[in-house]
Amino acid sequence: MSQQNLRPNTTFESAACFKGYRFIAGVDEAGRGPLAGPVVACACILPENLSSIGIADSKQLSEKERLEVYKVLLSTPGVHYGVAVVDSILIDQINILQATFEAMIRAVAVLSVRPDYLLVDGNLLPKIDIPKESVIGGDALVLSIAAASIIAKVTRDALMIGYHARFPEYGFDRHKGYGTRAHLEAIEKWGPSPIHRMSFAPLKNRAD
Repeated sequence: MSQQNLRPNTTFESAACFKGYRFIAGVDEAGRGPLAGPVVACACILPENLSSIGIADSKQLSEKERLEVYKVLLSTPGVHYGVAVVDSILIDQINILQATFEAMIRAVAVLSVRPDYLLVDGNLLPKIDIPKESVIGGDALVLSIAAASIIAKVTRDALMIGYHARFPEYGFDRHKGYGTRAHLEAIEKWGPSPIHRMSFAPLKNRAD
């Protein structure tokens, strides 16, 4: 069965519990690839025996489905989450990988409950002094990471819709800063906005 057909579950959280850990946070980000806007990270601790509320990899859900699950997560007792935003200026200064790690570090730091174990999506780990493991494709496999992916994605999409109100010529409400043809055409016509990532191609190749 492919990852796309799997539903995330608590296998990784249960394994960490078996080792003696109690507060296990899934950590994920949204917005590593876009040409504009921030990268957003979320750390999320789920209560034990959480009933099925439609949690899945955020990329496998429609915008409406993500928003519905997001609302349920935020209103469910025992769900703890921290969200952090790193803007395009810092992304350009320290590169997107380090900016993603910084967002993850900040997200863990603002959790109302300090986690004692982290499950981090991807194959690399931020420098946090908490026991942790990376899970490749974790947003499709690990329930707490999938929940974090939804919260991060909905948060970032809302920020990009807000930027659309300031810079409507770029269409941020539609593509959320990703490099679509319409977005590239808008950059060519209007030049980069204050939230564009000037360290990303093709923006870094522009004379202006």
